[in-house]
Amino acid sequence: MIHLKRLIVILVITVSCQSAGQLKIEGSINNSIEEASAAETIPQSNLIWTIEDSGNDNKLYGLDTSGKIVKQIAITNASNIDWEDLTSDKEGNIYIGDFGNNNEKRERFRILKIDNKDLTKKTARAQIIDFTLPKKKYSKDFEAFFLHNNSFYIFSKETKKFITLKVPNLPGKHEATLRSDYNLDGKNNKITSADISDDGKTIVLLNHDKLWKLSGFSDDDFFSGNIEELPFEHNSQKEGICFKNNSSIYLTDERNGSEGGNIYTFKLN
Repeated sequence: MIHLKRLIVILVITVSCQSAGQLKIEGSINNSIEEASAAETIPQSNLIWTIEDSGNDNKLYGLDTSGKIVKQIAITNASNIDWEDLTSDKEGNIYIGDFGNNNEKRERFRILKIDNKDLTKKTARAQIIDFTLPKKKYSKDFEAFFLHNNSFYIFSKETKKFITLKVPNLPGKHEATLRSDYNLDGKNNKITSADISDDGKTIVLLNHDKLWKLSGFSDDDFFSGNIEELPFEHNSQKEGICFKNNSSIYLTDERNGSEGGNIYTFKLN
């Protein structure tokens, strides 16, 4: 029995220290969350917040770094049409990007604001920010966004040239404006999540096998500075990214059989 306990301890230590390519596995997300579609941290909490995408519950989950569910908050006034990403503001309010649109039939999109004071409760009502696309025909599928200077920047999911939309952080109905379009080098560059560092100097755009690090940009002309590709040496359905601090990030991927469903850390420098 003693030998068995020692073996279990050794196995736990081995799993916690293993890495996938340059990624370090921090924990395995609770099995009840099959499709972790986002990752976000706020200064007032030690949790990593996540959601699931279309077809799943309208819940916001708070995980510890081992992947255990510490908080579950049901959003009572908004169904999960296709939740795709999370962002937050300096007050610790969390925003859910309900703008997934794989079949490109959706015409109206929304962002749900969850007040920081409700993150300790079991249920919450969201403030709703509705938006439509610019009148000119653009891409209609989105999985990534962040909040910067009180505006949301939303990135379309494309194999080649993608667009960045801008939406004000104000409740009500808005028409998004086109901020930029850009084509990243190489292949398989569909952006599945995004974040900006607390100091506003670094942006990360997530792909399944790498991220793009943007720095040295001017104002919100995000592609005017340095653009660096950082490979993971690991390919999975990575859907969530957020800054742990200004030099490292958290990542999550969806579970596929016995693979994935993890929380990772990755150093940018």
